[in-house]
Amino acid sequence: MPRQVFFYDPPERFVAGTVGEPGQRAFYLQASDHGRVTSVLLEKTQVAALAERVEELLDEVVRRSGGSTAVPAVAPSDLIDSAPLDQPVVEEFRVGTMALAWDESIERLIVEAQAIIEVDPDAESDEPNLFEDDENGPPMLRVRLSGAMARVFAKRALELVSAGRPPCPFCSLPLDPQGHVCPRQNGYRR
Repeated sequence: MPRQVFFYDPPERFVAGTVGEPGQRAFYLQASDHGRVTSVLLEKTQVAALAERVEELLDEVVRRSGGSTAVPAVAPSDLIDSAPLDQPVVEEFRVGTMALAWDESIERLIVEAQAIIEVDPDAESDEPNLFEDDENGPPMLRVRLSGAMARVFAKRALELVSAGRPPCPFCSLPLDPQGHVCPRQNGYRR
């Protein structure tokens, strides 16, 4: 079966979002354009890593250009997207591998998220290259973003990750609404 690539160049919207209550949230990347919506499931740590790497890459682009690039230093406030994910959220696949690249010729950030693949431990193979399109590879979401849109994505994603359950003041573990068994309080419920 040929590889399924969900390609947005550029999307009307590209966001990280969640479904569920803190402590039980599922994290998604969602791209949309002209009524077409693609949602892929990933881990909270993947969202955090992606947002941090986007910020680092954009900062490097600005630094190397000496400020003469179309990439803003901070997310433009008029582009901030705080709307929830488009409903219904239909998971296309679970993300395993992600890649980022800056295409200087078009001044766009390329974000690729590829589905988890089962690896045969006995098979000898090289590391897959996400930027090469293997026609029989796993499904992939590929998005090209302007510098401004990438800054807005990263800002929202970092806020999303930090908006989880508040930490316990004693042990720093997340607090559930009904409390938790705090290891720093010898197992007493806080």
